Amino acid sequence: MFQVAPPFVPMPRDAALTAPMEAWRSGLQLATMLSEAQMVVTYRLLGQMGLWATAPGETARMIREKPVAFVQSAVAAATAAQAGKRPDQILAAAVGPLGHRTRSNMRRLARRGPGLPK
Repeated sequence: MFQVAPPFVPMPRDAALTAPMEAWRSGLQLATMLSEAQMVVTYRLLGQMGLWATAPGETARMIREKPVAFVQSAVAAATAAQAGKRPDQILAAAVGPLGHRTRSNMRRLARRGPGLPK
């Protein structure tokens, strides 16, 4: 037998006005995280070339941190989706753990500064 879809429930007026801004905010969070990730890649590549001061275990750290961050991101996104959140809220939940990691890596690596060859 066919199931009948539930009736359309309009958004409250306040939600209709703020939802586009929330989507914009999620997009900015994603763009910020991507920019920070690019800076981390740049610092690490410069470190591997000897042009940026990085810790000896930076390469191992780079490999070790990725699975943990992606699992945290996936769990946060799945939890938000199962709670019935809007797509922009699910994106924000997924970007949160990754953004925290890229931001802390970028700050840590930026503080180390250039390491010019001797």
